[in-house]
Amino acid sequence: MRAARLSVVAAVATAAALTAVTGCTEKSDAKGDGAIQVTATDSKCDVSKKEFPAGHIELAIQNKGSKVTEVYILFPDDRIVTERENIGPGTRQTVTAEVKAGDYTIACKPGMKGKGIRQTVKATGGKVGKRDPRLDQAVAAYREYVQAQADETLPKVATFVKAVKDGDIDAAKAAYAPSRIGWERTEPVAESFGDIDPKVDVREDGLAEGQDPATDWTGWHRLEKALWQDKKITDREKELADQLTTDLKDWQERVGKAEITPTSMANGAKELLDEVATGKVTGEEERYSHTDLVDFKANVEGAQKSYDLLKTVAQENDAALVTELDQQFAALNTLLDKYRADKPNATQYDFTSYDKVGKDDRKKLSDAVNALAEPLSKLAAAVVK
Repeated sequence: MRAARLSVVAAVATAAALTAVTGCTEKSDAKGDGAIQVTATDSKCDVSKKEFPAGHIELAIQNKGSKVTEVYILFPDDRIVTERENIGPGTRQTVTAEVKAGDYTIACKPGMKGKGIRQTVKATGGKVGKRDPRLDQAVAAYREYVQAQADETLPKVATFVKAVKDGDIDAAKAAYAPSRIGWERTEPVAESFGDIDPKVDVREDGLAEGQDPATDWTGWHRLEKALWQDKKITDREKELADQLTTDLKDWQERVGKAEITPTSMANGAKELLDEVATGKVTGEEERYSHTDLVDFKANVEGAQKSYDLLKTVAQENDAALVTELDQQFAALNTLLDKYRADKPNATQYDFTSYDKVGKDDRKKLSDAVNALAEPLSKLAAAVVK
């Protein structure tokens, strides 16, 4: 969960207008001059084309502003088609995505805050063709994976919630990080719905303008603060624990119906690395519990799952990229292993408390994340070559 999210609207829309492509499409002219040029500044979000063919599209993004920015493609109800964050001043990035005919919004978010500066665009036409069956298999396998993660999360959340409702602070602390692993592995899918993530994973500084933390802040991090900073469980925390269960059951029921495409899998893997870079490495995500490395590991696992499922096709299209990704995933996982907690009966998710990880070590982790994130940003394009 980033420091701030786009505000979102929960809406039910017709599949024809609002779903991402579920079959392979003819590419729009996504290379060179055919790419949609997005120029972001601190006050503008200029888009070179307001209308373009549906199918595989490419955004060629340039940040000419003074702030780090994010760029989103959004459905009309603010559900996320794809996104790219951590676009530094003076840098360029490309994003490959699949869109069906319909209306969309391209949003730039200077400082990665607020609703962003928006441009309405339209995807027209687009021929649905036959997708490589291996990509269909990858999508099907990933859909099973995200459903399994949700199914496995609910019992762990039940353990956490029971401890909160029993008033057992120590037991609740022990159950907190494990209850988040499945969510962190598949967070981009949950975020694509728009309305669930702000209920369960928002931090206090990520609340929408006008929201009151005393009444509007819900989810894991609100309970994290109560356990580690306030060191008390009141009736309000017990209510919030029940609400967390309700909201995550909603996620569990909906996640299997999420719109998933090969490019959304690839872009989601990059988004998970962005989550690490903007929240876990900085220590902002778990600022009270300091369990950031558990989230870190889960994000990397989720990114690697998407990559592994797409790897066969990517290998044929860009063997050098696959070699680099294999190396960088291995390097990052090896580095993470150095921070495992040294204690009896430790599990694979017992890591050093992040407040004990010094500045130099955090820099090493950040460098390893960046070394993986850069080639991972090219995976979507490799899949649809």
